[in-house]
Amino acid sequence: MTKSDAEAMSLRRAGDGFRWEGVEHRPYKDAESAPFKAISRQNLFSDPRLLGELRYFEIEPGGFSTLERHEHMHAVVVLRGLGQCLVGEKIHALQSHDLIAIEPWTWHQFRASEAAPLGFLCLVNSARDRPQLPSAQDLAALRADPAVARFLDGNI
Repeated sequence: MTKSDAEAMSLRRAGDGFRWEGVEHRPYKDAESAPFKAISRQNLFSDPRLLGELRYFEIEPGGFSTLERHEHMHAVVVLRGLGQCLVGEKIHALQSHDLIAIEPWTWHQFRASEAAPLGFLCLVNSARDRPQLPSAQDLAALRADPAVARFLDGNI
């Protein structure tokens, strides 16, 4: 990276609607890769010197992220909205400024409320493994808890 590239990245002004200058607003994932609904992402910072990436995800009302797990850890900060997340076998209500730590190999999923979008920052390692989706056996084990089953069905 040249000095002028670094200077250009030193300030990315916030725009309307939780968008930032010079940051591409992208789909969450490839539509065929995993089940999810009404979610987008923006890669805010990705520099090899950081060894991490800071991303912003926004889930529209009633939308959800993929139920997945992987080797790397996440650190999440809710910036706006309301929703819930499943971390392991626990369901947590979410609101602005909440912090969530997701340990390696822990099943997790985020859901926005029906009334408002859920927007959050996510910090992850820049070199990371690909997400693992649950098998039928994994889903059956998670669904053994009625509260988790209701969450997974979107009845939050």
